[in-house]
Amino acid sequence: MEESLHIVCGHCATINRVPVERLEQRPKCARCHQPLFTGHPLALDAASFDRHLQNTGVPVVVDFWAPWCGPCQQMAPHYEAAASELEPRVRLAKLDTESVPDVARRFGIRGIPTLILFKSGQEVARQSGALGKTDIVRWVRQHA
Repeated sequence: MEESLHIVCGHCATINRVPVERLEQRPKCARCHQPLFTGHPLALDAASFDRHLQNTGVPVVVDFWAPWCGPCQQMAPHYEAAASELEPRVRLAKLDTESVPDVARRFGIRGIPTLILFKSGQEVARQSGALGKTDIVRWVRQHA
């Protein structure tokens, strides 16, 4: 029996079952036919946050950030580059704390940028402060 993972589509939010051995083969959504992994962080909102965290079979790293935050802007291209290196074994996402303050409050976000790594919807690691690509990749691999 082949092992499979659930992966939520970043385009239409459909939950897809993907055989583990096909994960590296750029799988597409069964509904909208868009790639499930694009090498870019997903932008999450209040509606998509829990769906992605609860229904994605790979670890999910969320960057809690805000548009006015200088360190967040400084880290953004490094986080983008890390996504292309870490996917499809890890999903990277971003949550704008200004647009979705309730989710930020729920996780006790006091300073930004803050990265939280989730497995099966549960927080397993947290890192605050801007990081470069190498440090992001190292931190994720250490905790994923």
